[in-house]
Amino acid sequence: YSRCRDVDPPLDMKITFPFESRQSGIFKTVKRPMAKVDFWSKKSSSWLEYNLIVDTGADYTLLTCHTAFELGINLEKDCQPVFTKGVGGIEKVHFLKKGLRMKIGNVARIIPIGFLEREDIPFLLGREGCLNDFEVCFLTFNTIISL
Repeated sequence: YSRCRDVDPPLDMKITFPFESRQSGIFKTVKRPMAKVDFWSKKSSSWLEYNLIVDTGADYTLLTCHTAFELGINLEKDCQPVFTKGVGGIEKVHFLKKGLRMKIGNVARIIPIGFLEREDIPFLLGREGCLNDFEVCFLTFNTIISL
């Protein structure tokens, strides 16, 4: 059982993202909890914004190998290969050795992150180093993250 706190944090400490409607193979459309997250790119020396599914079932954040290239990450030098098991089976992940600088709203931190070789998967915002440290509430098709 999970419930949002009865006492709301100050508005500047709370960010709300609306769910996004997506096509579904089973249902016509589904609404998914999304968040806009910035990642620091060594390649462009700037923050790059991505939309990630807020996935409280994901141990850590996952992006694609193409995204690693955009962020200036060398998969061979900067990552170690690991294997992860999920709904889609076993997948090879390039796990970043030192973590990646990310930002939600005005809160920045370095989080553990992996890069999947498959490009047909949605980006996932996971628990370790991120969602575990925030209060996350899904309410009336909104994701509310209290920082």
